[in-house]
Amino acid sequence: MKSTGKAACILPHGVLFRGNIEAVIRRQLVRSGYLKAVIGLPANLFYGTGIPACILVLDKANATVRKGVFMIDASKGFMKDGPKNRLCEQDIHRVVDAFTRQDESDLRYARMVPVEEIADPKNDFNLNLPRYIDSTEPEDLQDIDGHLRGGIPVRDIDDPVRLNPYWKVLPTVRAALFKNGDRPGYCELRLPIAEVKPAIFGHAEFTAFHDSATKLFVEWKKATTPLLKGFDKDGHPKQLIESIAEDLLATFKAAPLLDAYDIYQHLMDYWAKTMQDDCYLISAEGWKLGAQPREIRQVKNKENKLVWPETHDYTNGKRRFKSDLIPASLLIDRYFATERDAIAAIETKLAAIQQQLDEKREEQSGEEGLLAEVIEGEGDKQKITAKAVKARLKAIGSDPDFADERQALEDYSAMLDKLTDAKAQLKAAEEDWEAKLDAKYPALTEYEIKTLVVDDKWLAVLAAAVQGELDRVSQTLTGRIRQLAERYATPLPQLTDALATLAHCVDEHLTSIGAVWK
Repeated sequence: MKSTGKAACILPHGVLFRGNIEAVIRRQLVRSGYLKAVIGLPANLFYGTGIPACILVLDKANATVRKGVFMIDASKGFMKDGPKNRLCEQDIHRVVDAFTRQDESDLRYARMVPVEEIADPKNDFNLNLPRYIDSTEPEDLQDIDGHLRGGIPVRDIDDPVRLNPYWKVLPTVRAALFKNGDRPGYCELRLPIAEVKPAIFGHAEFTAFHDSATKLFVEWKKATTPLLKGFDKDGHPKQLIESIAEDLLATFKAAPLLDAYDIYQHLMDYWAKTMQDDCYLISAEGWKLGAQPREIRQVKNKENKLVWPETHDYTNGKRRFKSDLIPASLLIDRYFATERDAIAAIETKLAAIQQQLDEKREEQSGEEGLLAEVIEGEGDKQKITAKAVKARLKAIGSDPDFADERQALEDYSAMLDKLTDAKAQLKAAEEDWEAKLDAKYPALTEYEIKTLVVDDKWLAVLAAAVQGELDRVSQTLTGRIRQLAERYATPLPQLTDALATLAHCVDEHLTSIGAVWK
């Protein structure tokens, strides 16, 4: 490395604490000031090994005045990907942000460790991250007195990691949920456990928190929509996602209780799954051409049989079509909701008629059943066809001895006719619907296409993701309160009384049957 050179080495985690020559190298790197940062990575990240790794960041620039080593414990930021672990976009971004900003806001994740602390005899230039960063989850302690005499420990309600962040944002929610217990240091719920979640959702402070977070998304959406709709043919998708993703992350950094990196990850996941392909399609063909359906053709599988390689949006005769940019569901929701609801009503009607037919067949399928003569097949494959019903009616004619069977057959025949009519209605409605879809796609203007893709598709998915994060806040808070309430709900005296009652019942029962064991 030249005098201002920089380098990063990916190494096994063991180089941070092993002795011998590696200890000598660590001592020299720290004393010289060349070691700028140590980044701990998750285990099972690289192919061929399951051991954890680390990144040593070396920087000769300003090495003589460097007074510490910036340490980041990123070992818990990963997702499972088959047999290996994988860094998500948010995990990478979090590491980069912490490193570039030397961010020590979360000391359980990153901190600047002075050289004096590393050189202290108790550490002796050992760079093992747990010596300097305690990233372990705090132990969930059981309160013996709470188990013996009941009551939720105030210590758990004031937990600095699990609950206190919520009380900083929702201070009066705590007072609405808890009251003082029968002794100092313990409290009780003011309302039944089942009512905790509605109470949180309905509280003015939670509503204000929800509205403020929603407002942040609305502001980001307002600023981002022109960028998305302004993207066009020959545009650069990577530049687009970098711009809107960074804006989203910066926007939600101001939101309390929400992890901005989680929301950023939702965008990056959706980008990888859908938006990226859409943007490259728009870049290659433009909005109008990219929105047009393509015909799906059958291909041969391994058995040399023709199969459909993917699902289709709609048919035109025997041909199948699909739009990659605008799925038919988006077009239907905006322009053909009436037709969609009409088809759903016919399908509901069909299902009801079919259920009635099945019930009648099951009721009259026994040996003495009125429909036994027309049932074909066995078990789950039993069925009654219109042809069989017609033939049986012709066979029994107007014979008064078969009056009940004739009535049952006529009723069943009438229901079969209703089923046939409903199927015909459904087929006609679907054909009309698909004809309208086929005609609508080429008639779409570029403005309509952008509205469908940006507003109804992209931003709608991201809005749902943000709403999911808001729901998670209340669910996490409710879950922790429920856990504590249930943990200390039954003190020892109640358990003892219940045990004595049950033991007495068992004794009485054994005595009643003549069992003597004392």
